[in-house]
Amino acid sequence: MSTTVEVFPRAGFRRRFGGWVYDLLVTIAIFMIAGYIFIITLIVLEHYNLVSIVKDQFGINWHETSVIYLILMQIWSIGWVAFFFIYFWAKSGQTLGMRAWRLRVQNQDGSLISKKTGLKRLLPTLLGLGNVLVIFDRKNKLSLQDRLTNTEVVLISLAANKGKDWVN
Repeated sequence: MSTTVEVFPRAGFRRRFGGWVYDLLVTIAIFMIAGYIFIITLIVLEHYNLVSIVKDQFGINWHETSVIYLILMQIWSIGWVAFFFIYFWAKSGQTLGMRAWRLRVQNQDGSLISKKTGLKRLLPTLLGLGNVLVIFDRKNKLSLQDRLTNTEVVLISLAANKGKDWVN
């Protein structure tokens, strides 16, 4: 088994955008499921008189229920979305959308990023808008989040995408 790391070219904007669209769909699903879990938990807690919510014929009446619960639900859901990205970036360098487009995020030396770097990278992505910088930086193909965290997104080979011929 070889211990050398294969060098891949940095990914351009179009591929990054394709991966972003795929990941957006997954992100929406995660956000919705996390929200539903929070609402179910809130209803169960209300059943045992541990919290107070106002319900109407359609479910929770958010206009009459404490705004704190709505804020907590948003934080909870965003936290799960952040976990999705950080977990997959640190584990394999690829989210589901990135895998479909043969993209991988890595440190500039080719190694996987840490969870701490993943968190640092997630904040300046600006919901994917940080990738727009790649359009203007055709030479280096680095996004805002790449520059701030010394990472890069590369286009990997088919074999590497299947897990062959690639070493951490």
